[in-house]
Amino acid sequence: MTVSPLALPFPAISPIAGVRIGTARTGYKPARTIDDVTVIELAEGTAVAGVLTRSRCPSPEVELCAARLLGGRARGLVVNAGNSNAFTGAAGRAAAEAQGERLAERLGCPAAEIFQASTGVIGVPLPVDKALAGVDAAHAALGSGDFHAATLAIGTTDTFPKAATTAAMIGETRVTLTGIIKGSGMIAPDMATMLGFIFTDAAVDPLFLQELLTRANQRSFSCITVDGDTSTSDTVLAFATGAAGNPPLAGWHSPGADAFAAALADLCRQLAVLVVRDGEGATKLIEITVTGAADDASAHRIAMSIANSPLVKTAIAGGDANWGRVVMAVGKAGEPAERDLLSIRFGETLVAASGAVVPGYDEAPVAAHLAGDEVAIAADIGLGDGRARVWTCDLTHGYISINADYRS
Repeated sequence: MTVSPLALPFPAISPIAGVRIGTARTGYKPARTIDDVTVIELAEGTAVAGVLTRSRCPSPEVELCAARLLGGRARGLVVNAGNSNAFTGAAGRAAAEAQGERLAERLGCPAAEIFQASTGVIGVPLPVDKALAGVDAAHAALGSGDFHAATLAIGTTDTFPKAATTAAMIGETRVTLTGIIKGSGMIAPDMATMLGFIFTDAAVDPLFLQELLTRANQRSFSCITVDGDTSTSDTVLAFATGAAGNPPLAGWHSPGADAFAAALADLCRQLAVLVVRDGEGATKLIEITVTGAADDASAHRIAMSIANSPLVKTAIAGGDANWGRVVMAVGKAGEPAERDLLSIRFGETLVAASGAVVPGYDEAPVAAHLAGDEVAIAADIGLGDGRARVWTCDLTHGYISINADYRS
């Protein structure tokens, strides 16, 4: 598999206290030669929060996570790669429950504290024998794995392992936040095939952790798109072990809450953009900023209309400064917009304003900007204070090749 030209090196990541990792290979897909099941043990009392796909055809793993998030505590996580177990009926549900129960037995905790995720082909039931054997093998390997191994083991069409880490001060206590993520295609998370897992040694109340993750998600995972398709399995979970020993964050009034919230938001943004950098067939990272919309929600919908336009994405792939396609995408979004108030920029160059191309427009600097591997598009709607920023990638022949051959 060719590594994305937009890939970033895997960061140096220290272990998180209260987190132990093990991976193993079950052979969900015989052609896969690397580990495909990940087990993570979490310290007793670990707080959990999550954002999940809003697909109306979710996997049983998503349904189990949704129910278990209500408890607010986690002791274990198991992730399968190569089989999404989505749209698999009673057999898939039974396999997921059996796998969760097996990990609960191994960790000595209630099944309600086990969280699960699966990614891969839709419509193939999770083979329960392999799922159980995978849990046993990965559990036996606990402590031998690290975040790099886990990131590789949760991937499918990913071309490089994706992770980020940051820190915050809560009073006198330094806490660490680390996240791993997988995703390359079927990316237009609506919540939240994308799986992301965040770990911190901070002590955080589960309800407050959920509030912080929901807020962070709104400006990160829900602001990316590769192809406009929302997976049946999209899952982002955050686990706070409390091992750092800080006074627990219970709300915005808690000292250090703002710093932790900012660190979590930054981590989520880094992880989200890494997914776009690994978009299937991608050669360019595209950042789209919309300002002057009626409100923030309207700005977001306009930005996503631009980001999901095949015509915009293919023009960028070809280095074509076809700003008319951006105008088209603004107009089709169904949001308040006035032709004669709209302005468009590519990079630092204003290309269109007041309903027409700008006088004396020179395409040369725009062409030079599009020749790079990072492209910025900005649209000002000219109506209000609403703003949004989203990320996407170009659409190339590589995307077609990957997805035409996905099951073979």
